[in-house]
Order: sequence, then structure tokens, then C-alpha cells
Amino acid sequence: MSLLEKAGILHNILNKLKKSILSINRLDLFIVIAIIILVITPLFAYVSFRMEAASKQVKLYVSPHYEKLFGKVLMETLIQQYAEINPELKIQIGYIGDTQMAELDILVFDDGDFNALVSSGALLELNSYTNYDSGTRQLAIPVVSFMNMLFYNKEILEAAGFVRPPKTRDEFIAYARTVSRGESGASGAALSLSPNDHLAMYRDIFSWIWASGGNFWTGEEKPSLSSRTIMNDITFLGQLNRDGILAPEIFETTGDQRIEQFAQGKIALMIASTQAIPYLRKKMGDDVFGITTIPDAVNGTQYNINLSSIYIGINSNSAHPDEAWGFLEFLVQKSYLFSAELNAVPGTSLNIIPGDYVSEDPFYSLAWYIFENSFIVEDFSGKPGAEQYEAIFMEELQAFFDGSRSAQQMINTIQSRWDEVEFETTDSNVNEES
Repeated sequence: MSLLEKAGILHNILNKLKKSILSINRLDLFIVIAIIILVITPLFAYVSFRMEAASKQVKLYVSPHYEKLFGKVLMETLIQQYAEINPELKIQIGYIGDTQMAELDILVFDDGDFNALVSSGALLELNSYTNYDSGTRQLAIPVVSFMNMLFYNKEILEAAGFVRPPKTRDEFIAYARTVSRGESGASGAALSLSPNDHLAMYRDIFSWIWASGGNFWTGEEKPSLSSRTIMNDITFLGQLNRDGILAPEIFETTGDQRIEQFAQGKIALMIASTQAIPYLRKKMGDDVFGITTIPDAVNGTQYNINLSSIYIGINSNSAHPDEAWGFLEFLVQKSYLFSAELNAVPGTSLNIIPGDYVSEDPFYSLAWYIFENSFIVEDFSGKPGAEQYEAIFMEELQAFFDGSRSAQQMINTIQSRWDEVEFETTDSNVNEES
């Protein structure tokens, strides 16, 4: 065989080998591609499903105020629980900067913000959801409630010669005067009426009126001061101011600042919410301070209290009011958890029997006993014209404290200005039941 023939045979063999190798490579590539397709097709389908589900998921935004009012951990736990049983919803916290007020769905607020929300029309009427049929608008539901009481520093009073808290207003003045003129350096009593404290009037002024049996609402459309009892209340408050027994900066100090001063031993007697008890116990200990009823002019008078609450409502601008109501209803059903978390007294009207902390703790058991033996009166929260009523009262009270008005002139002026307040005749209300 010639050299040329051998070369031809070798060329043919190489060509066949190349074709064989190419065929094998094509088969391997086909197998690899097939495997990839089998793997990624379900993945694409899953991702597509999740994207489609996410696009259909309803987002609800909750007011960031819940952290301060309810506590962050408990609220986030409940949000997670609700989301697990309602995967079609995504509940997010509407932090300032991310979400504007108008975009929030669930509003969490206290009495300090209630009237502003009502006057701005920010609250959705809930009557169609609750079947609340009383002729009034239901704009929010109180989830947990507190009441105001007299707080007293045991050590300061004992140093001044008093072994128990004051029971009457005469005793209150005597105790406060003795402390203020003593060597402790503490003020006998305190009022905190800063315009930055929206609960100031209810706590430091109206509480005295309610404790003596007074009531601004007597079945009329507008509030009334036509009561001899209220005249005595205003006269009493004027005496506290004139006698110089109140802590300074009455109209510049908030309730929170007074609580801090009380914890530091700078004030002997002050009115505060039962909500302050846990903080004061932590700061002062259980043996340094106590709580009791707000003194009345005469023993035996009907003792009235007003409840301050933390509410939940639906933004009137919510794009998903039905879904928002479902979440609101869920939170109301869990109100006993909020009461236990905050050691609230009286807590919530949904529970006739209070939590164990009420029966086992001397502070809360005393507060509960006072609550059970008191009458609950209405305040201005959520009522039409509320902001105007409160502003008028505050203006005239300042003039009275400055000496520009007598007690009778103050009352007459307030009533006259109250009668001129105009508002829509449709009333609003909050429901004490779910």
C-alpha cells in the first residue's frame, strides 16, 4: 500500500472519530439542557405564583403610635398571628417618612388625640360594622382604659406629721401647706396644664369636679357648668393657686414631667393616671408612695371617675376598610392581653372579671375597689366641639388664676362661650363593647 493510500485511510478514520465525538457532545448537551429545564420550570412557576399572590395581597398600614401606647413586642406578635391566618393580608407599620397619615388604615390613639382626629374627619364611622344603633356615630373602640387617682409620697407626708393621705379637701390644703412651708424642699401639690399635654384638663382640673359628683353632661346637647358643686370646685382650685402651695410653672409643665418630679421626691400630692403606677414602682419602690381617692369637700358625696382610654379606629381615607375592620375586631378580642401587659385598671369592659394582677397586687386591688364603688361620667372625648370647649375652659382658667376673673365670673364666661360653640348636630360616640 502506497504512502498516499495510507494517508487517505488515516484521514477517513479521523473524520469518523470527530463525527463520533461531536455526536456524543451534542447528546450530553441535550441531557444537561433537559435537566436544567426540569429543575427551573417549577422554580419559575413558584416565583410566578408568589409574584402574582404578592400583587393581589392587600397591605394594611398601622399607626406607629402603637409602640408607645400598647408596647412593641405584644403588638408585633399579634400582627404576626393575624397575618398567619390571613395570608392574603400584609400588615405593616406606617412609620413617619414611609407612610403619610392619610395612607394609614388602622389608627391607634389616646384621649389626647381623639378630638383632633374627630374634628379633622379622620375617623371612619363604625356603626355598619358593629350594628351600634343609638342615633350616634361610633368612631372608635376603647381597647384598654385607666382612671385618675391621687398619688401621695408617704415619706414626705410622714416627715410633715401625717400618717395617712388626706380624705377631704380641707385636709388636702392643710397637708400641702405644711409640706410647702416645711424644710423638705418639696411642693405640697401640683397642677400640670401645659398646652403640650392634651390630657391635662381631664386629669388636673376636671378630676376634682367629677370626684365631688359634678358632671358636665346632664342630657343636654351642650355641656353645662350650672351647678353649685362646680362653683365650689373652682373656688377650691383658686385657693390652691393663691396659697402658693402648688409646684411652679403650672402652665408650662406636662403630666409626664410632674410624674418625674414626683418620683424624685419634689412633690407630695398629685393626681395621675393608674397608667403611671408601674413606672413609679420601678423608680421609687412600693413603700415610698401610695394611691387613694381624690378628696371631696364632704365625705359621702357620690364619687365620680372618668376613664381615659387607648382607642383603635379606622382611617376614613383607608382604601381597605373591610380588611381594616377585620384586624381591628381581632385586636379588640385580644384586649385582655393589652390590659395585662399594661397592668391597666379598670382595663377593658370586655372582661367583667379583671386579670390576676388586680387580685394579687395591693396597688391594683385598691384601684379596682375604688373603681367598683365609683360612677363613670362622660368627658369631652370624641364629642362635636370638644376642642373648642376645652380651649375655652383653659383660657378662662388662666385668667382666673391670674386674678382677672372671680370664680363666678369664670363660670359665667365659660358657659356663655360654650353656648355659642357651633358644630354639626350629629353626635359621635365610642363603644365600650365589642
